[in-house]
Amino acid sequence: MTQHQNLPLLKQRRTGVLLHISSLPSTNYVGDLGVEAYHFVDFLAGIGASVWQTLPINMPHADNSPYQCLSAHAGNPDFISLDALQAQGLLSKDDLTGLITNKSHLIAKAYNAFSQSEDKKQTLSFTKFCKKHAHWLKDFALFIALRNKFNQAGWQFWPEDFKNREVKALKLATKELAEDIAVIQFTQFVFFSQWLNLKEYAATKNVHLFGDIPIFVSYDSAEVWAQPHLFKLDSEKNMAVVAGVPPDYFSETGQRWGNPHYNWEAMAAENYAWWVSRMATQSELFDIVRIDHFRGLEAAWEIPANENTAINGEWVLAPGDALLAAITEALPNINLVAEDLGIITDEVDALRNKYNLPGMKILQFAFSGTEDNPYLPHHIDENSVVYTGTHDNDTTVGWYNALDEQQRGHVQTYLHESRSAEHFVDMPKDLIDMALESKANLAIIPMQDILALDASHRMNTPGTCTGNWHWRFNWQQLSDAQQQYIKETITSTGRN
Repeated sequence: MTQHQNLPLLKQRRTGVLLHISSLPSTNYVGDLGVEAYHFVDFLAGIGASVWQTLPINMPHADNSPYQCLSAHAGNPDFISLDALQAQGLLSKDDLTGLITNKSHLIAKAYNAFSQSEDKKQTLSFTKFCKKHAHWLKDFALFIALRNKFNQAGWQFWPEDFKNREVKALKLATKELAEDIAVIQFTQFVFFSQWLNLKEYAATKNVHLFGDIPIFVSYDSAEVWAQPHLFKLDSEKNMAVVAGVPPDYFSETGQRWGNPHYNWEAMAAENYAWWVSRMATQSELFDIVRIDHFRGLEAAWEIPANENTAINGEWVLAPGDALLAAITEALPNINLVAEDLGIITDEVDALRNKYNLPGMKILQFAFSGTEDNPYLPHHIDENSVVYTGTHDNDTTVGWYNALDEQQRGHVQTYLHESRSAEHFVDMPKDLIDMALESKANLAIIPMQDILALDASHRMNTPGTCTGNWHWRFNWQQLSDAQQQYIKETITSTGRN
């Protein structure tokens, strides 16, 4: 029981930790939904934190970016715990010996054991899962099976009859690839089962799962292949325009992301059913969902596909009000957070405020030296999610070490004014204290900052294509003193 029990989830003073599943400790190449995930929930409960934020958990392309995925629904098979499959009797101990860098053949082996099992309860659960998720799972399973058949080529490079989803070709492929399709569906069944088991366990510890979705989907995805009419494609199903952001202080040429834009007229004609379905899946998996690049729901930067940079684009209005109305009507209990970083207009703020969505405040952006900086702690209101930094920022230690003398002066001046003239800068503690002491209902601290790690432990550097998404921690990095400090600070700031 907490003093805030009857308040909505995002209206309570809470603390969370940002850590992607891949960053969990692991003996293999990536963290997963096994025992370490449960250990992390126990850690959160132990320090008094009640939110675990991850990055998108969908199935990525070869670069492992969670923001460019093969599906808006399907979970990342790399996160499946093979130990859990062994505990179910679907794999043997020998199967798990040595370094495992590819789980697919072991999951296929587990499916063979599963399909021969006489456990009718599990068989029924699989059947029910496939039926419940058929609206995306059937297309996705065939998409991945065909992608495997065509040596991982994007669907736009497939033979014309498959690219254009001709009925005869798809029927033949469904029959020919039936075994592969079944394994792909089973893989998603296992992922969802393991995830929901973790979510159920977290709930018993008063820990809520906080997810993240990219506003756009990848061109090479099951959704664009299966429903091309919902995207702005030309007659050859090539992208007519691509997504990105215009030139700004950080980039003279802007950012050309390369995702397809939505055909909002087609979406509206179907009462935004595609989006509602997407959010329903996220709502099943998470207690809170962040919409990345929220401003794109009010207006998005459209760049002609033949342009190499984002310079020659234009803002095109999006029906964010109608879309959010459809989502909240279909999913009245969904808890949404708006990623509203960057140059945000009055119209974007009005849209966010109409639906009472918390926005984001990043303390690493606060110390520009101007009093009206919206990220300064004393400007942050309750309906916010405050961060020391996000997955796109340097660690707080790395950030502070990289500041020039003037920028450090702004930080020191603020600390002296808000604390005491004798206060000496102590990073990352000072920024963590600011976050937890702020009025924001939810404060999120990246695990790297709890561990006081430097820039070499950064998760992602925007605008770069290599060296990202690989960071993992180990429990030896966490000292008793760090654990005690964060626990005491959470308690003293009236959070849970």
